[in-house]
This record gives sequence, C-alpha cells and structure tokens, in this order.
Amino acid sequence: MATLVLDNGAYTAKIGYSQEKVSVIPNCQFRSKTSRLKTFTANQLDEIKDPSGLFYILPFQKGYLVNWDVQRKVWDHLFGKEMFKVEFADTSIIITEPYFNFTSIQESMNEILFEEYQFQSALRTNTGFLSAHHYFHNKPSELCCLVVDTGFSFTHISPYCRSRKMKEGIRRINVGGKLLTNHLKEIISYRQLHVMDETHVINQVKEDVCYVSQQFYMDMEIAQMKGEENTVMRDYVLPDFSSIKKGFCKPREEMVFSGKYKTGEQILRLANERFAVPEILFHPSDIGIQEMADCIWFRERLEAELRSLVPAHLPVSVLLPANPICYSWEGGKLLAHHPDYDEMVVTREEYEENGHCICEEKFDI
Repeated sequence: MATLVLDNGAYTAKIGYSQEKVSVIPNCQFRSKTSRLKTFTANQLDEIKDPSGLFYILPFQKGYLVNWDVQRKVWDHLFGKEMFKVEFADTSIIITEPYFNFTSIQESMNEILFEEYQFQSALRTNTGFLSAHHYFHNKPSELCCLVVDTGFSFTHISPYCRSRKMKEGIRRINVGGKLLTNHLKEIISYRQLHVMDETHVINQVKEDVCYVSQQFYMDMEIAQMKGEENTVMRDYVLPDFSSIKKGFCKPREEMVFSGKYKTGEQILRLANERFAVPEILFHPSDIGIQEMADCIWFRERLEAELRSLVPAHLPVSVLLPANPICYSWEGGKLLAHHPDYDEMVVTREEYEENGHCICEEKFDI
C-alpha cells in the first residue's frame, strides 16, 4: 500500500509519496488583475503571466482551515491526474493539522478523507510531532527536544520527551511569515513605493534579502552609514514581468551608491529593513504584540540566548535543518516506514464502524 505524506500548511503544501521526493506547492487559489475571470489553483501560479497585484484565496484564516471549498479544489488538483494520481482505495495518508485544532475542523477533515476521497487509512497529526520523530530518528540517544515551528500565521514552541509532546509546555506566539511580509509591505510603502497590493512580490523580497541579525545594534549603526561603508544595504530589482520575470538582488559591485541607475530598472533600496523585520520574531512587542518571544529560528542567535538562560552544567545543542521547510514532511516519510505505523492509523473500516471517536482516540499524539 502506498503512503502519501501531506504537510498541509497555511501557505504551502509539502506533499509526496513516502518512497519519493517532496514537492512544495502553494496551498491556495489565485486570481490575477489581468485574468480576473479565471481562477488558478496551487502550482498553476506558474501559468500567470503577470503576478503583480495577485489576489490570494486561502483555505486557512488565522492558522485554521476554514474554507473547505478552496481546500477541496486544491486537494482535487494535488490528488488528481495532473499531479499525484492517487488511488484512494490503496493509499494511506499522513496529514498535518495545527496544534489544539478545533473539533469541528477535525471532524470535517475525517469526513472528507474517509467519506469523500475514501482513503484506505489516515493519520492526522501535527508538524511538531513529525519534526520530533525526525530528530529522534537521527539522534536516538537524545531523550528530549524543543521544536520551534514558525509557520504562516503563528509560531509554536513545543517540548517533546521520548517522542511524546508535553502539552502543558506548548506555547503559541501570533507571529508568522504572513505578519513579517505584511510588515515589510508597510515599511516599503511608507518609505519608498506603494506595494500594499504586491504580496507575492514582497514575499519574494523578504525571502531573498532578509536575515536574522547576530548583533542587532551594531547592524543598525552600519545601516545608517553612507555609501560603500554601509555593508548592510542592498538594491533589489523588482520584476516587470516582461523582461524581468523574477526580482533579484543586485551584486554588490554593480550597486550605484550616488545618483540613479541608467538601466530603467525599478529598484528597492533596503538597509535596516533586512534585519528589522525578522527581529519581530524575537521582540513581538516592537509592533505591539505583547507576548513572550521564545520563537527563535536562527542557530547562532538561539544558542547564544539559550546559553544565557540554561544552567551552566547542562549542554545546549541547536539543530537547524538544511531544508527547514520540508523537515516535518521528512519526519512523516520516516514515520510511514515505522514498524508501528499500522497501529497509529485509522482505517476506513474502523471509521465507518466507530465514527469520529476512534480518530480522537488514536490521533492524540
């Protein structure tokens, strides 16, 4: 029997069979300003000639799956002939959900997986469990770990001991990738160019040029310097979707520090924005979010801050995955081959006989 692993994120879906490689695909639908009558689904984004002013139709709101019509269309596309050609009667699925998900959403997902798609079996879990499983698989001598999972809508900090989550220790902070992108849009719109409708473009800018500062105040001083002394400053060439399909950072040696470019390219000049936006992960209070800032995802910064808090006799080790976006999916891939996997899943026959209660009983991991 094949096992399909679906890390169903609020921004991207990481999906693939347990014997194959992962695909990262937008988990939403789109409309563009040039093709308002047509709706594009998932990886059909590549068919849009001009993604400027792109309108997103998301199945998730504030981190929870609420628009089932959109989610069904995305799943129909992913499971269908164009993508993974799923044979539902002979396929088991591992699918993720948020921590402390609402019962009504869980039951809707059970019904869709078993009654509409009719998967042979299913395991509904969260990305923290899959990440912890991946970690303990690679480091079997370790007893405990702390999973910091920064997603689209919020960040979870989850302790695991002997592969079991410690529910009382889980914390959530309402800071995620969406908030960082929106904050960057606001800063750029105030300082340089109105980009409030350019979510797709500015999200790419964020991923290309932003970074976590190791010395925030030192970098802030450098960002205030003039000319070539400002080693933080970068010029980002915005796409025109004609000759430039995707934005990019100008090489340092091609930057013009005084005067204007003669190439006609539309340029964003970014300095302290590069590190001030990710700093929200450490200090949400900077934008009025009064919450603990434990969600730190850069290895050196995390080690330094943890070392100052942890007793000296205890070791501190931080693992930053080579591909953090797919780390939990890889955990699901490993879980699919675990000898106890068949005991973890709920089969369609069990669901038809026992209903939602069997899912509630088995999926509490």
